[in-house]
Amino acid sequence: MATIIPVLGKTPALGNNCFVAPNATLIGDLQAGDDCSFWFNAVVRADVHFIKMGNKVNVQDGAVIHCTYEKHPTVIGNNVSIGHNAIVHGCTLHDNVLVGMGAIVMDRCEVHPNAIIAAGAVVLEGTIVEAGCIYAGVPAKKVKELPKDKTHGEIERIANNYLKYSSWFSDINAAK
Repeated sequence: MATIIPVLGKTPALGNNCFVAPNATLIGDLQAGDDCSFWFNAVVRADVHFIKMGNKVNVQDGAVIHCTYEKHPTVIGNNVSIGHNAIVHGCTLHDNVLVGMGAIVMDRCEVHPNAIIAAGAVVLEGTIVEAGCIYAGVPAKKVKELPKDKTHGEIERIANNYLKYSSWFSDINAAK
């Protein structure tokens, strides 16, 4: 069974049709919208500040989402995919964002809509990621602008796939 832990009187609140893997951990002041999924060994730790997610967010296997004590919450828009083993910390991800596998997005970063953070990228503290662009490398830099079909194709495809995958586990839980 998933680990869902209240902290300081605040318990994670999930929207409709969310999937929480049996070994995912959700803690504290987390608010997630509808159709979100929290995959195996994912940790979403809203103990030191709040974490707010929109609809159709998938937090893939081993990903960690946290925030900075009393300084920087984490805010995630709609239709966002956070790849396997990624770290998202004290930042804002707008709608239609893909954070690649093993990427790190640090405090005070703002990732604008329709952006992709490449696998393994490290987005340093305070970086502003432009809308419709791919950022890659260590430290992450803009490598190119995305054509509209690629933006909607890749970002939308992955988010929709994870919504489909979560339906395969509907007998495990119907977290709400």
